[in-house]
Amino acid sequence: MMKRCTDFLRANQHVSSEELEKNYALRSAIERNFQVAIEAALDTAEVIISEEGFEKPEDYRGAILELGRGGILPPEFAERFAPAAGFRNILVHGYAEVDIKKLHELLLEGPKDFDEFARHVAKHLEKG
Repeated sequence: MMKRCTDFLRANQHVSSEELEKNYALRSAIERNFQVAIEAALDTAEVIISEEGFEKPEDYRGAILELGRGGILPPEFAERFAPAAGFRNILVHGYAEVDIKKLHELLLEGPKDFDEFARHVAKHLEKG
């Protein structure tokens, strides 16, 4: 699921922030694919935490950080990727209006982080 979402995001990296502002359907699709990709990463983190017997985190952000503490993710990557959990909360709960410029920045850079997350998890599973 994460790969399908990141493939969609990557295929739309050409979209400008102005187009995101004007095209509600496209913006909604991009937001939804970010949400699903983030949730897939968080679900994966929670499964690994459970299987490894790591300390159960208090929140989603903590799940990513726990993978960093547990050696599944490099700690500096875990620190950089953990804020995705907060972005997921904004997307799901509508705590705040999604900042179009931030969404555009994430569209340009975000898929690489999901790829890196998947690589580290795959490496962990290969050891397993």
